[in-house]
Amino acid sequence: MTARFQVPLEKVPAPGARVFLMIGDKSLALFNIAAQFYAIDDSCPHQGASLFGGKLEGQVIQCCAHGLRFDLASGYLLNSTQLKVASYPVEVIGDQVFIIMDSGE
Repeated sequence: MTARFQVPLEKVPAPGARVFLMIGDKSLALFNIAAQFYAIDDSCPHQGASLFGGKLEGQVIQCCAHGLRFDLASGYLLNSTQLKVASYPVEVIGDQVFIIMDSGE
């Protein structure tokens, strides 16, 4: 079963920006890059450091702790399929933004 979380209008990031969201007990980072939204867990799968404040280059986020770089679209570590940050589909309907999450996550 999937759940849709509506991002409050005041929390929708402007183009080029990002926001931190708490959905239940999950902390997420939502990015708006070139009118495309990306949602990921805020926790690096390597050792749990926050990804929210990482250096952003295009759709790649770099972990502040150890420099690992993840593709926001797939969640995978660059040039690897061995390590992945959880990523979630984002749906835009008019001016409303929804993050789609599996209820089992």
